[in-house]
This record gives sequence, structure tokens and C-alpha cells, in this order.
Amino acid sequence: MKLQPDKSNSLTINAYGEGWIEVNGQKFDHSLMVSSLPGAVPKEWEVRRFEELKPENFEALALSDAELVIFGSGPRLRFPQPAWLRPLIERGIGLETMDTPAACRTYNILASEGRKVVVALLQEA
Repeated sequence: MKLQPDKSNSLTINAYGEGWIEVNGQKFDHSLMVSSLPGAVPKEWEVRRFEELKPENFEALALSDAELVIFGSGPRLRFPQPAWLRPLIERGIGLETMDTPAACRTYNILASEGRKVVVALLQEA
């Protein structure tokens, strides 16, 4: 699906499909983190499958300056274990979980509003 977000100075998710996501014109075929924070670049998120998620994956998200983290759980909605969210809760960072396509769309909306948001997108191989 091709997306047409409002003009924004932050990274924009341009399109996505089965097994890939395009950010600012560059295609990625692996899980990644995208941030609306100034100077951010897409970063590989070292998770290949939902079953491989560990607490450390969410600790890395808590180190951002984001006010909200969106977790794109892959092609269907799946929730991480609540205990893994402790680092985010302790820093006052909200978390929303949705499937990866919905997470892409939601990130673009929030980023275009100037919100400090990070999206962690699971691309299962």
C-alpha cells in the first residue's frame, strides 16, 4: 500500500507490503525502528519473529526521547508480555500495540502532528 502523509520534517513511512517497508524512499526487508525525533535515521530492530521478542527489545525503545512508542506486531495483532513494558512505564512513555500496517499509518499521522513518536515494526521473515 502506498501512503501519502502530510508534509513533515521527520522520517516518513512511504509504503509497505508483505516483507518490506519503505522509509523516505528506502526499502527495508527487516524489522526496524523509525523515529520522528530530529536527526533520526531508521535503525534495524534485531527481532526476526514475534516469538523471539525479549525484554531487552523494549528496553532499547525506552532509551529514546519519545513520548509514545508504537509496536507493530507483524501481520496480525499480538501483545508483548506486560512485564517487558516496565522500562517504558518507568520513563512515562506510552505504548500502543497494533499490527504493522496500522502502526505504519498511525506513526505517519502522529509524526506529521509533530509528536515525539518511535515505531518498532516487526517484519517476520
